[in-house]
Amino acid sequence: MSQTPRFRTILSCTLLVVSLGAVATACGEPDTHPLSATPFDAAEQISFNTPHSSGKKVDPDKPLEVTTKGDSGRITDVTVIDSSGHFLAGELSADGSRWRSTAPLSAGAKYTVKVSTEDSDGSPGSRTLTFETAPAKRLLTVAFGPKAGTYGVGQPITADLSLPVKDKAARQVVERALKVDSQPSVEGAWHWVDGKKLHFRPKEYWPSGATVSASSNLQGVKVSNKLYGGSSKGLKLTIGDRIEAITDAASHQMTVLRNGEVINTIPVTTGKPGFSTRNGIKVVLAKEYFVRMRGTSIGIAEGSSESYDLPVYYATRVTWSGEYVHAAPWSVGSQGAANVSHGCTGMSTSNAQWFFNTVREGDVVKVVNSAGNEMDPFGNGFGDWNLDWDKWRTGSALVAGGGTGAVTNPVDTARLRPQV
Repeated sequence: MSQTPRFRTILSCTLLVVSLGAVATACGEPDTHPLSATPFDAAEQISFNTPHSSGKKVDPDKPLEVTTKGDSGRITDVTVIDSSGHFLAGELSADGSRWRSTAPLSAGAKYTVKVSTEDSDGSPGSRTLTFETAPAKRLLTVAFGPKAGTYGVGQPITADLSLPVKDKAARQVVERALKVDSQPSVEGAWHWVDGKKLHFRPKEYWPSGATVSASSNLQGVKVSNKLYGGSSKGLKLTIGDRIEAITDAASHQMTVLRNGEVINTIPVTTGKPGFSTRNGIKVVLAKEYFVRMRGTSIGIAEGSSESYDLPVYYATRVTWSGEYVHAAPWSVGSQGAANVSHGCTGMSTSNAQWFFNTVREGDVVKVVNSAGNEMDPFGNGFGDWNLDWDKWRTGSALVAGGGTGAVTNPVDTARLRPQV
């Protein structure tokens, strides 16, 4: 093989070293370029619109401005950072005479401003100042739900706001600050129930064994005029086995599955005509060993033919209006054969005890083939799963054309992060 290419390479490198050596010799001479000088104090060259020298706190609703004085030179760079390490965006005019923040200041924050300038001769100047913004008079905080613990695969995450948020732009700010993380990752989205409440659910049920956390990054963030985010406590949940109880009101049977496998089939009775059980997907809200059930609680007149007042055991609540899965020893003869209840799903005491001990909050209870109405998505428990995914997403202020909630970035499914 010819050695010529290697020789040429070595020769080229040698010449490069010689050339660099010549440059180094030249650079050894004193440099009188203005930019090599120590920056002068630009205090007399620029001014700020913040009362930094008086110690007063700055109004976070006003933009930060840095301007030059007369023809004393120009601003070349401005960096503004708060004590949490967040940079404040801004824009420098083409002639270098003014820099103005383009993002809102945070309330109750401490900022450091570093300004670089040059004078008419090109000599560099610099100036650093710190200031604090005034705390917000109106704070928006978030309370996440449910309480920390282990829940079923149907459990939504809830976010209750301390103040109503109606403007869509303000809702977008809120949603971007609400973070939900899941391991393993799933796709999910926020949905505004009303101005003060949001629900978050995955596209499908949570995976069994998942770890889910929710947090808010709203603190100090401007939500709308004079309204800023406050600190909020995060939430961490774990998800248990996938328990699904499917009640067929026509066949009077409940089928209970764990992780897709049938573990029990129970004869039941559901609501009779005029009191038919709601169809659709519900989520276990609570378990109550004993409940006193009265017909007056659902509008039945005391003393009428439909009136009742009964002690009920092993009651698993699925709606706030009073629908339960519970022990009904008085109707055992009808269980598996007829619907005779006032809307609840009744079963024998032993079956109700087994069901009570098997399910947990967040587990799925579904009713099919009933003559009743469909379960409401909101307001009477967790009917969130009765909205298909496309409909659910329209509840997000971050979705084009959406009205009210936060949608996650489909590209970054690992963190369930709302789009920004």
